[in-house]
Amino acid sequence: MFQKNVYKLVGYVVASHYRTEIVKCVGNDIKIPSVIADEVGLRTNHVSNVLKELKDEGIVECLNEDAKKGRLYKNTELGIEILKYI
Repeated sequence: MFQKNVYKLVGYVVASHYRTEIVKCVGNDIKIPSVIADEVGLRTNHVSNVLKELKDEGIVECLNEDAKKGRLYKNTELGIEILKYI
C-alpha cells in the first residue's frame, strides 16, 4: 500500500516542473523559500505556494510554522523516497 501511495505522489510531483524542481532542490537539506527561489530561478511567492501544496501532501514539512519569515523546510521521509524516482 505504501508503494502505491509513493507512485501516486511521484506522478503528482513530476506533473509539475515547479514541484519537481523544488523537491530536488530541497533534497536532504533544510532550506528557506528565498534560497530555494534563488536556486531554481522562481519568484519566492511561487515557491511558497508550491511548498504549501507539497506540505499538504506530506512531501515536505515546515520545521518552524510559527515564524513569519525564515521558515525552514525539509523533505519528509516520503519526500526522500519520491526523490529516488525523479
